Amino acid sequence: MSLENNVPTLESEKLSIAGIRCAACVQLLEYSVGQQEGVRKFTINPLNQRADLQWDPRAIDLKSIIQQIVKLGYAAFPAHQSLTEFQQKERKRALWRLFIAGFAMMQVMMYAFPAYLVPEPSVDGDLTPDIDRLLKLASLVISLPVILFSARPFFENAIRDLRHRHIGMDVPVSLGILLTFFASVWASFFGGAVYFDSAIMFVFLLLGARFIEDIVKGRTNAALQALTQLPRSLVTRLKAYPIDRSTEQIEAASLAAGDVLLIPAGEQIPCDGTVVEGSSECDEALMTGESVPVLKQVGDEVIAGSVNQHSALLVHATKVGKETRLAQLIGMMENASLTKPRWVQIADKHASQFLLMIMVIAVLSGLAWSFIDPSRALWIGISVIVVTCPCALSLATPGVMSAAIGQLAKAGMLLTKGQAIESLAHASHFVFDKTGTLTFGRLRVVAEHVDCRSDLTSKTDSLELSATIQSDIQHKLQLEALLLRVSELSLHPVSKAVHLHLIESSSKSVRDQASQIQIGNFTEVAGAGLQIEYEKRFLRFGRPEYALELSGKMWELPEHAKGKSVTVFADQEGVLAYYVLEDGLRDDAADMVQALRDQGKQVLLLSGDRVDVVSECAAAVGIDDFHAQLQPHQKYELIQHLQQQGAVVVMVGDGMNDGPALSLANVSIAMGQGAPMSQTRSDALLMSNRLMDILYALKISKLSYQLIRENLAWAMLYNLIAIPAAVVGWLEPWHAALGMSLSSLLVVLNGLRVLRLQPPSSNIENGIE
Repeated sequence: MSLENNVPTLESEKLSIAGIRCAACVQLLEYSVGQQEGVRKFTINPLNQRADLQWDPRAIDLKSIIQQIVKLGYAAFPAHQSLTEFQQKERKRALWRLFIAGFAMMQVMMYAFPAYLVPEPSVDGDLTPDIDRLLKLASLVISLPVILFSARPFFENAIRDLRHRHIGMDVPVSLGILLTFFASVWASFFGGAVYFDSAIMFVFLLLGARFIEDIVKGRTNAALQALTQLPRSLVTRLKAYPIDRSTEQIEAASLAAGDVLLIPAGEQIPCDGTVVEGSSECDEALMTGESVPVLKQVGDEVIAGSVNQHSALLVHATKVGKETRLAQLIGMMENASLTKPRWVQIADKHASQFLLMIMVIAVLSGLAWSFIDPSRALWIGISVIVVTCPCALSLATPGVMSAAIGQLAKAGMLLTKGQAIESLAHASHFVFDKTGTLTFGRLRVVAEHVDCRSDLTSKTDSLELSATIQSDIQHKLQLEALLLRVSELSLHPVSKAVHLHLIESSSKSVRDQASQIQIGNFTEVAGAGLQIEYEKRFLRFGRPEYALELSGKMWELPEHAKGKSVTVFADQEGVLAYYVLEDGLRDDAADMVQALRDQGKQVLLLSGDRVDVVSECAAAVGIDDFHAQLQPHQKYELIQHLQQQGAVVVMVGDGMNDGPALSLANVSIAMGQGAPMSQTRSDALLMSNRLMDILYALKISKLSYQLIRENLAWAMLYNLIAIPAAVVGWLEPWHAALGMSLSSLLVVLNGLRVLRLQPPSSNIENGIE
């Protein structure tokens, strides 16, 4: 048997899971399912209730995994199936539970009110023993629907947790409800105080808090879901292009690489691919942040999520499903929403131990009071159980994180790593690249000199070109064809600008000739340029010093090129051609830099461009600390030096040469129009390409971090005060129920304050703090 047959082929799927209430639910599911034989990965995002699943089909199948989830008391479906119908049914059921609990609470409180006014019934008093017993029995009857129906989810979840030897929030909740109810039932028949009103109020408040929490989660997730909306479910595929041009409708989930699709005008493109027929413009704002539609012709690449605007296109699918850039982006954002500060992770990890400790305290308190005042022992134990609020600790972060990520998404900044919020809130230094970051990155050629040595040949008879160059690049048009072919190999803004210029200025014959040129041993050096092998000779295209290393010759920068970007095409004999380019500053660059400096932030400019170019840019935007002619490793070392001095560094970059620096920075932000390498190494993508949105992200991060700290501080302070108060007998069970529910609700509502910070408009807004 070959080694290949021994390597397991893992299958993966996304599952939608309904019924998740808190961090304890996530822990239970991930642990129980993850322990199944054959399951390699099972991680849950509680915000959108989706799980990433990976398993070995030889050991277990998907059906068995879903059955295990159902046994735990949750509902599970493949992610492509909508949960809308299930969620609507659950919401209706939750409303009925809330309504019955609320109605019963009002009635029971009416019956309990006389007992509060006259604690001891008497035959001659206003409250006789017969009426007192009647009111207690009426309260018992009205409480039954609440216990049997409204509170049922708490009991089911508690039984599930105990069955799996796990203590979740519903265990103490259920225990408090049942002890209060049955103790009151006993008192109804054998005498003593009853607390039906406390039990029903507890159920009503907890149901109300959870219902509001679900609404908040929906609101905070809305922007994220809208921004990352997947393409339509049905697509049109050509059956056997180009032999058979007949079409068929298939599910988008059934697409495969190699399919040819018909994309009518106005439809969203469901895959990454290449145009094989047609010409149109596509709106790629979702992925690139570019609001202007992009012309797409035969041979051009299209991306999933973009919208075909004018005429039909035939697209050859190259990447589908999870392989598309859109799917990868959604995955990164989902992972970001799960991230929590380190101290919150510690709190979640010990939530079960905290609950167990509370149970022990409740038992010890009841035993102690059985010697002090036996009539109060049970109620004080119940109060201790009910008053505790570990769910406030669990709710402290997810609501704020999801609200912050949603708000940033609406502003055009997509977080791919949740740690960025915490680090951005503490940022002390902002480091910017120049080209494509502070500038538009839309370089344009303002001067060119092609076939330099041809000019010299006419003046200097002694200059001889190599045999290879003489045979293949005999005049300017042939050199332009080679330049056209070489410039399309790189995604760097300079190379793209030269390539666009050559396409617009060259003739059809030159373009045809360029398409036939075969390039060998292509190598791109980040921050320098690229080297190719053509007809057994090496040529370089990039920064002057890099390109001229092949010949070892000096080259004086032309006067008209000073203060501008210059790229050179050279071989082992010297310069063959050069292009002079310039770029415009972003309209909001200077305002953004000034706003950061006003907040006390240190702003630096690191660039691989020449000193004169970088100096001019730095002066225009108001940056005093700038460094030019840097290699990628030098940018990396500068950021490392800042961090060693205690700085929290935010790096904003665009090109491939920013990759190492972006990977090191505490927070890395890639421009939406930037190179894919810079985007994959970044914590956030600035899809809007508006620098002022960085200030909005800074403001959101500061507020979010503040709210998380406030929520955690409140949850801990509440428990530190409420638990001792319950132990010493200062709280009745209904006080505890009210405090516990309001504590959770306060944490959720506090997180909503993030939604008050609305994203700035597309125009530049001064005054963003």
